[in-house]
Amino acid sequence: MSEAVPPSGTAVRRAVPRINAAFADAGVTGRLHALDIDTGASVSVAATHLTPTSSLHKVCLLATLYREAAAGRLDRTRQIDIPAAERTPGLSGLAVMRDAVRMSLRDLATLVVAVSDSAAADVLWREVGFDAVNRTMAELGLTDTIAVHDMAAIREALRAHPDLTDPAALADISILNPARTNRSTARQMAELFAAVWREEVCAGEPAEELRALLGLQAWTHRMASGFPFDDVRVSGKTATLPTLRHEAGVVEYPDGGRYAVAVFTRAASAAAILPAADAVIGTAARIAVDALRSV
Repeated sequence: MSEAVPPSGTAVRRAVPRINAAFADAGVTGRLHALDIDTGASVSVAATHLTPTSSLHKVCLLATLYREAAAGRLDRTRQIDIPAAERTPGLSGLAVMRDAVRMSLRDLATLVVAVSDSAAADVLWREVGFDAVNRTMAELGLTDTIAVHDMAAIREALRAHPDLTDPAALADISILNPARTNRSTARQMAELFAAVWREEVCAGEPAEELRALLGLQAWTHRMASGFPFDDVRVSGKTATLPTLRHEAGVVEYPDGGRYAVAVFTRAASAAAILPAADAVIGTAARIAVDALRSV
């Protein structure tokens, strides 16, 4: 992995306090890392703080799937039968389908990104394996990015705590403790996306396919909300847990500028609906990217 380079310039020096002010106004504690994929210039806010990743770790899973496929150790077009009774429960994708499904590994990967399909993700966790995912992250230099739980385990950990509205009660939940669950940092998640776009994860046609599917996410209320332009492409993946809202991805401008960004937030409130906490992810990402584009 290339080393991040602190950018210079008045706009960059002003970006960090502006980002912190945006987080404060939204009622969240925030972590951010934004990286110019081609120059290595970066903007960081508490970017090395370990944080639970939940669904964001699905990107680590898919990066490993495509790396293994590119190396010939796995066939991403292989079809799998997925009976209804064997699916992880969820709110979208395979979990809400009533009949048996037969699908390729790469089509499962598409559902994982497009609608954050936890049932599809758990099929891939079984096929790819935790060891392979953690080994891939280590090979990429992302040694703080570690997988511990699949989506079924995360769901069961939440179900074991019936009151998810009391922030004090959340302290005992393992999946909210980065020492006990899937974890990473804002810096390393941004670096993972940069590695995908630089073709350091895999190269050629598999890399093109991986980048394309990472652009299929249906949710636009977080990072993409900061870039409301027809000619700016935002690819990425969100994650949500009680008090936590994250997104990491890549912002691409028509002039060729490419910026990997990860924004992690923790709210004081455990409410499921906090529009300001969602929107500040886009606001903070935009401030950081604007600063990098001014260098």
